[in-house]
Amino acid sequence: MSNALRERTVLPPDDPAELARFVQELRSAGGRARARLVGPDGSEIEIPDELYGVLRDVVTALSEGLAISIAPHNTMLTTQEAADLLNISRPTLVRLLSEGEMPYTMRGRHRRVMLRDVLDYQERTRQARRRTLDRMTAEAEEDGLYEATATPRRTR
Repeated sequence: MSNALRERTVLPPDDPAELARFVQELRSAGGRARARLVGPDGSEIEIPDELYGVLRDVVTALSEGLAISIAPHNTMLTTQEAADLLNISRPTLVRLLSEGEMPYTMRGRHRRVMLRDVLDYQERTRQARRRTLDRMTAEAEEDGLYEATATPRRTR
């Protein structure tokens, strides 16, 4: 089945009105009951919570005018695939692996990285950036830097 899956990008519709209505219905549905998918023939299939969350995120993004890319991912990634996912260069990823930032295995002469390890690293770095920005903001507030730059002075 995974051989049939291909990467594809879905663009937002030209008229987002129907999608916006759908987003509102998804939000108002909340957690009332288990989500179900109803086919054209009336057959129903219960949707797992994880899939329902993905569907809600996709619809929300499309309603905000964002395109969505859907791509199957192997659980074991090449260094190039992992670097692409993290939006960094492959040499940078290899350096991170060498420094022990993420575990990896060797397949012959090639490094392989587990998808969950890449996602864990991505989340750790995101949280570290957030903590650093919060600390910098707090220090700037303590030092009164926001008041000092409230009215920019003329430089010309």
